[in-house]
Formats: sequence, structure tokens, C-alpha cells
Amino acid sequence: MKKCMFVLLILSLFLTGCWDRRELNELGITLALGIDKVEDEYQVTAQVVVPSEISAKASTGRSPVTLFQAKGETVYEALRKMTKNSPRKIYPGHLRMLVIGEDLAEEGIGESLELLSRDWELRSDFYVVIAKDVTAEEILNVTTTLEAIPANKMFNTLKTSETAWAATNGIILDELITDLTNEGKEAVLTGILVTGNQEIGTSKQNVESITPEARIIYDELAVFKKDKLLGWLTEEESRGYNDITNSVKNTVSVISCPKEGKISIEIIQLKSDVKGKMNKGKPEVDVNIKVKGNVGDVECPINLSEPKTFAELEKITEKKMEDTINQTIESVQKQYESDIFGFGEAIHRSNPKEWKKIKRQWRDEGFSELSANVKVDVKLQHTGTVTNSYLEDVKEIK
Repeated sequence: MKKCMFVLLILSLFLTGCWDRRELNELGITLALGIDKVEDEYQVTAQVVVPSEISAKASTGRSPVTLFQAKGETVYEALRKMTKNSPRKIYPGHLRMLVIGEDLAEEGIGESLELLSRDWELRSDFYVVIAKDVTAEEILNVTTTLEAIPANKMFNTLKTSETAWAATNGIILDELITDLTNEGKEAVLTGILVTGNQEIGTSKQNVESITPEARIIYDELAVFKKDKLLGWLTEEESRGYNDITNSVKNTVSVISCPKEGKISIEIIQLKSDVKGKMNKGKPEVDVNIKVKGNVGDVECPINLSEPKTFAELEKITEKKMEDTINQTIESVQKQYESDIFGFGEAIHRSNPKEWKKIKRQWRDEGFSELSANVKVDVKLQHTGTVTNSYLEDVKEIK
């Protein structure tokens, strides 16, 4: 028995406690970070939760978050400098949003992301977005409705939008870094901006009315080459990009009726297959997209009980999507010369030896000269709870 006790005492010397344990009341829980470039320094803004204000019992009605800010030669230095102002150490372990200023993005985001990719405290499942026409600080300084904590509002809005609308895309840090270091694909990020009166948007007054004076909304996709922002896609081009890259979960497309009026098509499933090949020594891709959809609202005289009507609507939808995708590819090739679609990856997968020969020229000229063959196949399934629209009966009564 004594021997067992002795062994246990010896083993206990090798047991370690929580050497890095910190109490919650020592940490400033940060849900959103903003990074701007001001002259030669990084300006980092942290949106920190005020614990007493998110507690139902202790809340006094003040803002549930506060901002801390500091400048430094590096992002790491700026974060540490915040302790000059913050009574708690900034803790980004629960980060949900990283907002990068447009000026910094145009200069290059690679260096500013280095710490975030390295820091062991950070999870990598937070969204990265670009502040459009405003600074990251201005984005984080707007109060929000429905979600009291602005970072949660930004996170949930982007998550919902990328699921139900095909012009935004939620990119997390790991995905971004993969694209930044990939020779066959460039990065994109969703833009975020402030609409309305920004001055009132920073105050509690902004959330006290039914219609806020300032709102944070998502815009279209930002195009990168290496780590530098080149410009922005339009809404239709952003939809075309998501079609090609298999990023559409659910969306709505409005098409013209055969004669007059409009019909909304709900896309419930989209699968994109991009295959690369070499044709007479030149790179080429085939983009094949299969779509399943339902008829949404019908605002034209059309008989949906006839099979040929469905076939006609399918052809119209296919034509519209093909035109959008082709226009998107052509625009990006001519305007930005940046392979955001990953066509280089497709060439690499199908022809590794040929890819080695052309990859050095891919970013400069290979992508812009690429031919893309786009084919969309649409199958419509349902019309909802009714077949033909009641609007025809309304017109007859009038």
C-alpha cells in the first residue's frame, strides 16, 4: 500500500494544471475586428461585448458592445496597445467577423492576416469581408436592430444571405488563405457598407425607431489578384460567379414570359461541374451546370398545366443563366485578368504536365485568353399550391 502511495505521489509531480487559465472577468470578449491602414500604420478596432448589458438581470439599457482602438506597425502591436485603453485584455477566441478596410485591401491584405492565421487563440470559422466606401471602423461603429450585438447581426445576415440569395458569399479565413496561396484560383470577398446617416448610426437613437437612420448591408463580391483588391463585380456578375463555383444553395431568378410579363423561378438545387482540358495546345474549360427549380410568382398570361409551357420556361431560364455566366467570365477576363473561378485548378486536375508549362503565365495572360464552354440544364418541378395564376380571373372581372 505504501509503495502505491509513493508511486502516486511521484506521478503527481508530472501532472500539469491549466497554465494558461484566465478568468472571464479578465478578458474583453471580442466578436468583431476591423483593420484599416492609416498612413504607415495599421489601425485595429475591436468590438467588445459589455457583459453586464447582455445579462437580462443586470442590463441598464446601455450599448451591449463598446469599441477599443489602437494603431501599430503590425496588427499584433496594435492589439497589445489596446491595453492602454481597455481594462481587459482583448480576447478574439470567439471572433465572428473580420472587416478589412478598402484602402488596406487595395494595398494588400496578406501581411495583416498573418497574425490571425497564426494565433492559437483564434478559431478560423469567422467571416472575412471588405468595407466598401467606408472604413472598417465605421462599419463596427453602427448600432443594429433585431440583433443587439452588431457582430452577430453581420454574421447571421451573411450566413442567411449566402443561403437564400446568390450574390453574396461567406468566406472564412481558411478559405481565404487557401485562395491567396493557390496558383490556380484567386480570392473573392463579400463587400459590406453603411447606408443612411452614419452619425446617427453610431448612437442608441438608431435602434429606437422602426426604420433605423443607418443600416449595415452586404454588397457584391470584391475581386482580388494575389492579395490585392482590384475592383467589384456587379450583382449579376456576383450571381454568375457563385453559379460557376457551385456556391448557390437557394435563390430566385426572374425571367421574361414567352410573350409579356415576368415569372420568378426559385432555384432549389444547383450543381456546377468545371472540367479543364487542352485543345490544340490551348487551355479550355467546360462549365456544366444542372439546376432544379420551382415556379414562384407568375405575372403573365401563361398556361402552366401544359407540359410544353414548362419546357419553354426551362429554355428561357437556361438562356438567361448562360448569358449571365458568359458575361461574367468575359468581364472578369477583360477587366481584371484574375482567375477567381478556379479555372487554373481545373486545368491542373485534368492536365498536370501541361499545367506546369503554363502556370507561370496563367496570372498574366493565360486566364484572359482561356475559352469557356458554358452549358446550363434546368428542370422545373413544382408550381406551388396552384397551377395557373388567379390574376387572369382578376383581369376578366375588370
